[in-house]
Amino acid sequence: MRSIFILATLLLFISCKEEKKTEKLDTGTYRALLKVNDMLDLPFNFEVLSENTLKVFNAEEVIDVDDITYENDSVYIKLPVFEGFIAAKIDNKMLQGYFIKPSLDRVMEFKAEKSTTRFDVSEKASFDISGNWETVFSPDSEDDTYIAKGIFKQQENKVTGTFRTTTGDYRFLEGVLNGNQLQLSAFDGAHAFMFTAAVTDSTLQGMFYSGNHFKEPFVAKRNEAFELPDANALTFLKEGYDSIAFTFPDENGNMVSLNDARFKNKVVLVQIMGTWCPNCLDESKYYAEYYKNNNDKDLEIIALAFEYAKTEASAFKGIKRLKERTGITYPVLLAQIGSSSKQAANEKLPMLNHVLSYPTTIYIDKKGKVRKIHTGFNGPATGDKFTEFKTEFNDFVDELLSE
Repeated sequence: MRSIFILATLLLFISCKEEKKTEKLDTGTYRALLKVNDMLDLPFNFEVLSENTLKVFNAEEVIDVDDITYENDSVYIKLPVFEGFIAAKIDNKMLQGYFIKPSLDRVMEFKAEKSTTRFDVSEKASFDISGNWETVFSPDSEDDTYIAKGIFKQQENKVTGTFRTTTGDYRFLEGVLNGNQLQLSAFDGAHAFMFTAAVTDSTLQGMFYSGNHFKEPFVAKRNEAFELPDANALTFLKEGYDSIAFTFPDENGNMVSLNDARFKNKVVLVQIMGTWCPNCLDESKYYAEYYKNNNDKDLEIIALAFEYAKTEASAFKGIKRLKERTGITYPVLLAQIGSSSKQAANEKLPMLNHVLSYPTTIYIDKKGKVRKIHTGFNGPATGDKFTEFKTEFNDFVDELLSE
């Protein structure tokens, strides 16, 4: 309850009760800073196009924002799909306030002023880190360690790329190599990611920060041949099962299961996801477009949403927002509220060896048998891997449809 009280206090502080003339966002490009800790700020850029629209930039990613409201001397900026929002006072074209995620009771200090810079550069880059990096996060932790593949491009000081893991990617990272110091960041309204590292010609040694609530070390070494385990072999059915079963409600209160008539004698993709998950958003955009372009085929997609929203009403509100913003027309069922725990998700789908990742897609043939389970999603930030995924996806779905 203390965190909820703090959140309420912050909102009251930001939106003064005294009526005064509202200052609107001024057009132009801004540099925003989110406070990770007393020594570190996470930067990102956005461009205000009008008082009601702006764009957020992360490398090649451009996020269009049109949900901007004003109250007294404050502006509220809500990014598409995700529940996180920025609440800030505007004073002489500068912004100061907070990035807030209500369901998780998380708050980060925020400020922004006009600038086209993301990271300051004071030294020529000592190395070029373009290429592939075999990476281990939390290398000294027996329970929390996991592997990843760093994929980077560098032009002079500027660095872009991402880390791919067995459960997805860290999306569009953008930053600089300042001498031998690497700095990368991304902000999308769900996650605020920051990576820092000391660099040599063949190693990275650094720290990953997720907002102001989590951090972990990582190490990496150059390895152009390194590849992650097969995403189709990580999650599978337990012995004795050849199908899955579930019953969850849709937004109209209807209980939906794979036994329903609409799924009979069709290829069905079951998407395990959450509206809070950026990789799930990337996947949902792809599935929504594919479903729209192939609605004349014997194909259905059904999503199971595992939500950390505290009530069904707020969870379905998030689902509705996701569907509207991505054009999803397939069913999105509410599988869980109050937690995004993968262990809890596995309890809802006990025929799986584990739910390792959001998202995970289960491919079911026309006879109702599970033919493949794909863990994670290689989104647009992964470049060639995203292209490979689309080719593999299309070929396998066509194969199932032809049977």
